[in-house]
Amino acid sequence: MGRYVARRLLQMIPVFLGSTFLIFCMMYALPGDPVRALYGEQAIDQAQIAEIKRSLGLDKPFMLQYWDYLTGLFQGDFGTQIASQQPVADVIADAFPITARLTIFAFLFTVVVGLTLGTIAGLRPDTLVDKSLLALTLLLISVPSFVLGYTFQYFFAFQLGWVDPNVNDSENYGQLLLPAIVLGSLSLAYVARLTRTSIAENLRADYVRTAIAKGLPRRRIIGVHLMRNSLIPVVTFLGADLGALMGGAVVTEGIFNVRGVGYTVYEALTRREGSTVVGIVTLIVIIYLVCSLLVDLLYAVLDPRIRYA
Repeated sequence: MGRYVARRLLQMIPVFLGSTFLIFCMMYALPGDPVRALYGEQAIDQAQIAEIKRSLGLDKPFMLQYWDYLTGLFQGDFGTQIASQQPVADVIADAFPITARLTIFAFLFTVVVGLTLGTIAGLRPDTLVDKSLLALTLLLISVPSFVLGYTFQYFFAFQLGWVDPNVNDSENYGQLLLPAIVLGSLSLAYVARLTRTSIAENLRADYVRTAIAKGLPRRRIIGVHLMRNSLIPVVTFLGADLGALMGGAVVTEGIFNVRGVGYTVYEALTRREGSTVVGIVTLIVIIYLVCSLLVDLLYAVLDPRIRYA
């Protein structure tokens, strides 16, 4: 196991470098001068612009800028914002906990509701319950998240008045409930369908028939034998989905005015704050890689037959 973990950690290095390099290239290739755009239509001395670029390292060649970013990254330095001259690490520290709360809330909603619906439908294949679940999940997959967000906001906030239309207090989980449901709805649909399909297939497996023939209680058959084997594809999806929820929060946070990572990325893109975008994307990449490793290690827990050399 230790050798496998070490090998996976080494494999993360080129993935991390490649992903950060790509996003760095994209931000570098954007048209326009971010320092000049900072002053809008105001007249400004070119020498002053050159001095700002020199202080931020923007006058250096591309590869040297990327190298400076990497070396600073390993020292906890994500760069500096052009407009506010605030360290990007401080910006992330302010925004990340908000998105983390929203993401965890959406993730728990996805896991609990998705697994429950998928299990109920999988244990009763080809029934009305099963067909209703398939129709519901197909609807959630088909509707874009921004349409679902505005629809829920209009219906539950403006028409029924059950919730606030915007999030004014990011530490209030009651205000985060509606954006969390919108953020996790697409993932819930996939989790429910994956769970339903996996359970329906494993119900016909030999080990389930053997467990029934041995007279084991139904609760033990479902909870120990059936669920553990059926959760492997679901866990694979959930591991990658945790990072996807953070990335998908850009739309949801914009709709409900949540001042998290997604909102910060949107503002940074409009101002061409490349260091902010690269810093946040770097953090999301790290979360993706760690979740991927944890998912692979969970396979051995769910299925004892899986061993890592």
